[in-house]
Amino acid sequence: HTPIRYAWDLYFQYLKDANLTSGIKSWIARYFLHKIRVWDFTTANRVDHFVANSKYIAKRIKKVYNREAEVIYPPVDIDKFSSSERKENFYLTVARFVPYKKIDLVVSAFSKMPDKKLIVIGDGQDTDKIKALASSNIELIGYQETETLKDYMQRAKAFVFAAEEDFGITTVEAQASGTPVIGFNRGGTSEIVIDGKTGILFDQQSVDSIVNAVTQFEKIEDQFDTSNIRSNAE
Repeated sequence: HTPIRYAWDLYFQYLKDANLTSGIKSWIARYFLHKIRVWDFTTANRVDHFVANSKYIAKRIKKVYNREAEVIYPPVDIDKFSSSERKENFYLTVARFVPYKKIDLVVSAFSKMPDKKLIVIGDGQDTDKIKALASSNIELIGYQETETLKDYMQRAKAFVFAAEEDFGITTVEAQASGTPVIGFNRGGTSEIVIDGKTGILFDQQSVDSIVNAVTQFEKIEDQFDTSNIRSNAE
């Protein structure tokens, strides 16, 4: 699916998140990650043809394995989502509460914007951390079934997405709902969102960058056309 993240491009982040930057456990982890990289590279050489789910992953395959990959975007059931022009005055983010999803950054950003409402759907290992960061304008509603997710997707004024994803299916689902995406300009999101037309892209995974992107969005939010956003998802 992709070169092993924790062995290659997320190597240092993995060690940091797992508190393995020093000591005997760090040495053992680095040793085994080295062995994994050697095994991974050796087995990759036996692959006949690579298929990537985004140009971003194709570049990663080229960097790690020095092999070309054909890009085939993954299937997204956009027919489950209906485009709606009736947007309400809240923002939405949806993800598992794990470090690389960067939900903490989104919540922290909206804690600095108390006049803007944020709905957060999801749960996971960082739940307590996310709750501690949330101010009164942020509502955490936990994991939700598809029907509830669809409803929030269609009503949100914008979908906020700060992760660096291989592809990012939820950003397509949001656009299938006619909802603009405020997203991090790396990974699949940069291929899915058309900056200024179907959403706003920001260049850094930081609180200030998200705050600035939301501010920029509100200056031009009347210019976003739900039918164009839906068409882009299609």
